[in-house]
Amino acid sequence: MKKISIIGAGLMGHALALVYALGGFKVRLTDTNTDTLERSKILMSSALDLLIKTKEISSNWSRQKLSKSVTWCTNLGETVEGAELVVEAIIESTKEKRNLFKKLSHMLSKDSILASNTSSLNVFPLIPSSLQKNSLIMHWYSPPYLCDLVDLAPGPKTDPQIVRKMFKIVKSLNKEPVIFKKFIPGYIANRIQRAIHLEIFDLIDKKLVSPEDIDRSVIHGLALRMPIIGVMAKMDFEGLPLVQTLLANKGYKPPVDRGKCINIDSLIDAGKKGVMNGKGFFDWNNRSPEDLFKERNIKLIKLKKALRKIKPMGIKTHK
Repeated sequence: MKKISIIGAGLMGHALALVYALGGFKVRLTDTNTDTLERSKILMSSALDLLIKTKEISSNWSRQKLSKSVTWCTNLGETVEGAELVVEAIIESTKEKRNLFKKLSHMLSKDSILASNTSSLNVFPLIPSSLQKNSLIMHWYSPPYLCDLVDLAPGPKTDPQIVRKMFKIVKSLNKEPVIFKKFIPGYIANRIQRAIHLEIFDLIDKKLVSPEDIDRSVIHGLALRMPIIGVMAKMDFEGLPLVQTLLANKGYKPPVDRGKCINIDSLIDAGKKGVMNGKGFFDWNNRSPEDLFKERNIKLIKLKKALRKIKPMGIKTHK
């Protein structure tokens, strides 16, 4: 496989284009929003410079070399022509995805593989029957050039060989794939994150804690241990009899999923939408998104380097 097309150049699309380019693939990237497409060039170049500077990739890479590996297209037909793998990375909208898949059904060859990066939608009912055999979900985590987890989920009619083929490609990119027997909303990581979010929304809406204290508790409590012993291994360390006792005590009742958070609604109404416009739960002091992403990425790289030396306990690497 050499030719990869990515539809959607936003938060995930541009980063996936960078990952595949660094993996030696020829990539074509498109977006219906020309501003988003142009901005993707800046974000990809910035991420590339940082990866080179921190020695996460070879110094043989440069912006010029990247521009030879990635082609930015304004036309969908041009983007997917002759593509062996087509990655769908557009917004999480049932309507938009269905419309895109319908267009692709008239554009893709019978051997083209269609991979959706959806984080929550069951896209298989939206995909025309002619594409079902070669379709699957390949869900990445942001930013994919630093986060290694990739969820692979087949549809009810997906050829099993397609999943195995994508598994090998993900491994060739030095990522960590998890294969599901079928699509599960939220996969594993997002389901756990969703449960955490429900707790957070309940706590802040009841004004029991501050956003700062929530992050302080996660960073210095949960997150400190998780990279080393995960969640399941942590229970082994605690001792399963203790876990069994805690379950039997029924001392915990999860909050009801109300489908909303009063605090988030208030912040959005006040124009505070997060890092992209400078304010959310926190005030980011008018720093640009590029600057904030860069700082986050530098810290993630330092953490990854430390974890390579430390190595997590319990889990074994896929082969």
